[in-house]
Amino acid sequence: MLGLCLFDSAHGAPLTMGVLAKQIRPPVRPVAADVEHLPHTWRSQPLAGPIKDLSFWRQALLLAELADIAYYVEEIAARLGEQIGLPNVRYLDRDGAQAYFFTNEYDTVVVCRGTEAHEWNDIKADVNALMALAETVGRVHRGFKREVDDLWPQIEEILETNAKTLWFTGHSLGGAMAAICAGRCKLSHIESTPAGLHTFGGPRVGNRAYVNHAQLPHYRWVNNNDIVTRVPPPWLGYRHTGKEMYLNANGKLRRLTGWQRTKDRLRGFLRGVRSWRIDHFTDHLQINYINYIAEIVAADEAGEDVARKTQKLSQRIKQRVRKPKP
Repeated sequence: MLGLCLFDSAHGAPLTMGVLAKQIRPPVRPVAADVEHLPHTWRSQPLAGPIKDLSFWRQALLLAELADIAYYVEEIAARLGEQIGLPNVRYLDRDGAQAYFFTNEYDTVVVCRGTEAHEWNDIKADVNALMALAETVGRVHRGFKREVDDLWPQIEEILETNAKTLWFTGHSLGGAMAAICAGRCKLSHIESTPAGLHTFGGPRVGNRAYVNHAQLPHYRWVNNNDIVTRVPPPWLGYRHTGKEMYLNANGKLRRLTGWQRTKDRLRGFLRGVRSWRIDHFTDHLQINYINYIAEIVAADEAGEDVARKTQKLSQRIKQRVRKPKP
C-alpha cells in the first residue's frame, strides 16, 4: 500500500497533488467549437421540482454530475444545465480559481472546479500545504483557502440576494473549495444556509479544531484507493470533514475501517495491476464516482437497502433517503 508520503519515482521529489493532477486528470475537455456535440449524457433525470424532493441518492448523483460538468467550458456547461433543468448558468473565474452557479426557480447550486493540470494557479494551491487561520475556528490548507479567497467576494455578492435552496459540490480541489465556501456561508451576513454539500475525491482540508467546528450537512464520497482523499497527510495535522461515503473495490457503499479497509484497498490495487492501470489514480476520476452512484440509485429504486452494510451511516441518512414531498 502507498505510504502517507508519496514520491515521484523519476525525480525522487515529493509527489504533490499538483503532480498527481497531471496523471489523473481526464483528457482535455471539448472547447466551445464542439458545443453542438454535447459530451455528457445525463444519468440523472431532468428536474421536475426542487432538488430537496429527490431521494438522497438522486441528490448525490445530480451533484456528482454537476461537479463533472464544471470542467467544461461555459458554453457547454450552459447547454447541459438547460438539459437537466438548471437553465441559468453563471461562470466565475478570478486568477485561475473557478466556479459555476447553476440555478432554476427552486435551487441554487454552487459548483467549484477541481484541479486542472495546465492551470498553474491550481498547482500552486495543491503544493502549498501550510495551514492558515480559518474564518471559523482552527486552520485550513493555505492553498485551498487562497483559491476561495479569490472567488468569495463574487460568490458572497451573488448569494446576498439568493432566496432559493442552496447546494454546494465539487470534485478534487473543487471539493475542498466547496467545503470552505459552505462553511463561510454560515458566518456571512447572507441568509443562505447550505442545504447540502457533496464532495467527490476531495483532500483533507483543515486541522481537528476546524473539522470539529464545521458542522455542515456534508457527505464526502471516497472511491476505494482514490489517492487525493489521502492527502495532505494526517501527520501534518490535517483531518477530513463530513460523513464519509466509502465506495469499496466493487463500487458498493460500505462502512469499512481498519483491517477491513486495508484489505479492500489491496483488492482494488491488485485488480488494477491485473488491468495494467494504477488504481490510486483511476479511482479519482469523477466518471467512476458518477457510474457507481448511478448503480446505487438503480439498486435503491429496485427496492434494495443499499446502505444495509454501512451500520451507523444507514441510521444517519434514513430520514433523508426517501424524504416525502411536503
